Amino acid sequence: MTTTSAVITAIGFCWLGMVLAISFLEAPLKFRAPGLTLQVGLGIGRLVFRALNTIEIVFAATILIAILFDPPPVGAVVALVVAMATLIVQLVVVRPRLTRRSDAVLAGRDVPRSHSHYAYVALEVLKVIALLIGGIAVLAHGVS
Repeated sequence: MTTTSAVITAIGFCWLGMVLAISFLEAPLKFRAPGLTLQVGLGIGRLVFRALNTIEIVFAATILIAILFDPPPVGAVVALVVAMATLIVQLVVVRPRLTRRSDAVLAGRDVPRSHSHYAYVALEVLKVIALLIGGIAVLAHGVS
């Protein structure tokens, strides 16, 4: 396994773990905490997802640079590019909608429930699958 493949694999699986831990463990569980209000939960969520997305951007950029430097197999590249494209859609399309709604809730306005979080979760599932496939493909290529 080359150093570049090792970097792509390590960062890809770290990215995967962070998405799984935050989106599918922390986010749903925090709203089960006793006494936690919607406003406090949204405030925490905004901070956590802003931090996660910042780290995801760094991970995606690092993987992209590594791919340009020493490309893994085409299947791995496609899967990793899908993960990066999914992140871009989340940041450019879905997150602004979620932010507008959470701004309104935090300002105390009574706003209808949004379905944008379903789109965000669907994109998280796609990103998880893409990162898993990409990581396995790079790892399998490096081992052979």
